[in-house]
Amino acid sequence: MTTTTIAGHEVEVNEEGFLTNPAQWSEDLAPELARLIGIETLTEDHWKLIRFLREDHAAMGETATLRRASTQTGMPVKTLFTLFPVKPAKKMAYVSGLPKPKGCV
Repeated sequence: MTTTTIAGHEVEVNEEGFLTNPAQWSEDLAPELARLIGIETLTEDHWKLIRFLREDHAAMGETATLRRASTQTGMPVKTLFTLFPVKPAKKMAYVSGLPKPKGCV
């Protein structure tokens, strides 16, 4: 585990850069995390997914899969790929300050 500074916040991250303590995340950290993976602006749809993931993680104890995020938010998987290109589940978790979902490589 490594400590780093992102957007002025000292946070603990794993070898892939994911926050290891979701409690260290804040909404003002999310735009910088997004920028680090090539997402320049977080839209209201981005925030809807981020907030869902944070709430769902708190309730379920694990990060929601792409399918769960899609069905629970009503956003088609195609939209998730548009908002978080290439590896949406992994990128959504990263920006949300959560562990990557089980099954992500």
